[in-house]
Amino acid sequence: MRARTLVAAGLAAVLLTGCAQSVDPIERLGKKAAQRVGSYGPARADGRPYRHWGLPAPLPAPPRVPARARADRDGLPPVVRRVETSDKVVFLTYDDGAEKDPRFVELVRELRLPVSMFLTDSVVGPGYGHFARLQSVGASIQNHTLDHPALRGLPYTGQRAEICGQQEKVRSRFGVRPRLLRPPYGTYDRTTLRAAADCGLSAVVLWSVPPEGETRGLRAGDIVSMTSGEATGPTLTERTTAVLREVERRGLTVGRLEDYL
Repeated sequence: MRARTLVAAGLAAVLLTGCAQSVDPIERLGKKAAQRVGSYGPARADGRPYRHWGLPAPLPAPPRVPARARADRDGLPPVVRRVETSDKVVFLTYDDGAEKDPRFVELVRELRLPVSMFLTDSVVGPGYGHFARLQSVGASIQNHTLDHPALRGLPYTGQRAEICGQQEKVRSRFGVRPRLLRPPYGTYDRTTLRAAADCGLSAVVLWSVPPEGETRGLRAGDIVSMTSGEATGPTLTERTTAVLREVERRGLTVGRLEDYL
């Protein structure tokens, strides 16, 4: 009897030990995750991630309740080059999806940048996972057509196929339907607006600061367009941080474009 009691006690000890070993790693992972996740993502040594990116100060929070642009009298989506606002905000937009800089995801997460990614399916190729990571840290995913053609002058069926096709592609990949369209090369016509409306888009977005344009004259409401860079030039992260330094120098911050359109 005493032997059976000892065996039972030994088995109970083994089981309890096994359970403790199975739980502890999970608890440790949970603690590590909690340490990593915060208002600004992974903590830096001094607790100030903006310094890691070369910024002299954190970006101010954008206003909470902006005004939105509205459709024109014909029910067609407005074409927006700048946002008419007195809020001290500019908007960062990125085209195509060719450049998949992993540090850019870290930048967006740590600085909580409300960036807008206008994606073209044929350019993104197999890289949708990169943009899913960007979406998970706060970037919005918008429409830049399936194959990046110049839309102006194309028949309605062709334009609708390009625009609606990318709407469905984004929905299947990200679970959302874009609200904004950026026509490739910035070219469009009334047919583009009609096709965009029929595909469920609420605004056609151009830009007031062109790709690699001069940012020293940034004004409130500017829409900055950034495209993929050359392989030998500055990375997307480097180009973005240069713009952010100018944004701060001008007393501005970065707003979420979708809140205004």
